[in-house]
Amino acid sequence: VPQLGPQLPPRLTQQPWHLLYSTGRDGFSLRTLYRSGARLDSPALLLIRDTEAQAFGVFSASAIRSSSGFYGTGETFLFSFCPELKVFRWTGRNDFFVKGDVNLLMVGGGSGRFGLWLDGDLQHGGSQPCETFDNETLSHREEFCIQDLEMWGLA
Repeated sequence: VPQLGPQLPPRLTQQPWHLLYSTGRDGFSLRTLYRSGARLDSPALLLIRDTEAQAFGVFSASAIRSSSGFYGTGETFLFSFCPELKVFRWTGRNDFFVKGDVNLLMVGGGSGRFGLWLDGDLQHGGSQPCETFDNETLSHREEFCIQDLEMWGLA
């Protein structure tokens, strides 16, 4: 979280962040993740570590929630720590920021590819270059297994 501070919108850089959800504490469930963040309509930071020890995630300017369509703003971005911090910001080509239901959470999109996706049991995910963020694959592989996942929100 401290490394990502300078990448956040200026109005958020001095705000305290609190852990809302952790697979280690709360189990592996996308439904539980949505419930943990639903009471706050504040920005969210999703941090993922895969089973190959790669760390990456997404900053969403909106709370991460279940939705029927895409939501979010151009402040949303993907990031990876493979090996140093790389940030992938909105290209302006589309507005496919975040969309989720009980079976799938998707971030970024275009041409049938998602910048980041996570399945409903938060065991598996994937990452491909997408039009929304013009990102690299966030993990070493396009599909990965999740070891740990945390969602942080503003106090």
